[in-house]
Amino acid sequence: MDKAHLASLTTLRAMSYAAFGRRRDALVELCDTLLTTGPVPSLPVLSIQLQHQRRWGSLYDALAVGQISSPALEQLLASHPLAGGEPIYAVDVSVWARCDAETSPERGMYYHSLRHSAGQPVVAGWAYSWIAQVGFAQESWAAPLRVRRLRPHENANAVAAEQIAAFLPQLPADSSLPWFLFDAGYDPVQLTQALGETPAAMLVRLRSGRCFYADPTTQPRTGRPRRHGHKFVCDAPQT
Repeated sequence: MDKAHLASLTTLRAMSYAAFGRRRDALVELCDTLLTTGPVPSLPVLSIQLQHQRRWGSLYDALAVGQISSPALEQLLASHPLAGGEPIYAVDVSVWARCDAETSPERGMYYHSLRHSAGQPVVAGWAYSWIAQVGFAQESWAAPLRVRRLRPHENANAVAAEQIAAFLPQLPADSSLPWFLFDAGYDPVQLTQALGETPAAMLVRLRSGRCFYADPTTQPRTGRPRRHGHKFVCDAPQT
């Protein structure tokens, strides 16, 4: 690693440390262990890693009473975008499967592309709404910027709109118009209505079977007035 990258990493680490409050040393050490360890099946596995130099009880103590300033961390992440990246941000929901944790609070049923339940791509777990910077480069690098727990009773479109509205003031004033990308699980109508006049552009993927209707061109003389006109089906070229 060259000196410039090392200095940037050192600054990021120092500012991250400042965003932690009580039990900050134990929390930072826990983060280091998570970043350098493979799949973690349980907390005790973390406490026996070489990177975890403290006694195993400090891990539970840090998680129980430790303090983290979420606004400070979000501002820190926003100030470290992808090197040479464009203002393009992906918004999506990631699921942490908790199929066997029947007593975990506020579990929900969510789509999962890799794990199945009763032959269906649905699992019980916790969902998190993410905003991450992406770019046109064909690489796997992305810059996570915001994350928020999506609870079962919440609307993913409304939560995404709230995250975007809170994130935009953190962008430089002279930056170009930001783009936010959504998969087919989001509703472009709800997003447009929720964001209103927010200075941002959206690109929402539509399901192949999505239908749209034009306004009616004629109305019957008697009976109920028509609400829809020509039907446009995304996967039917003849429409």
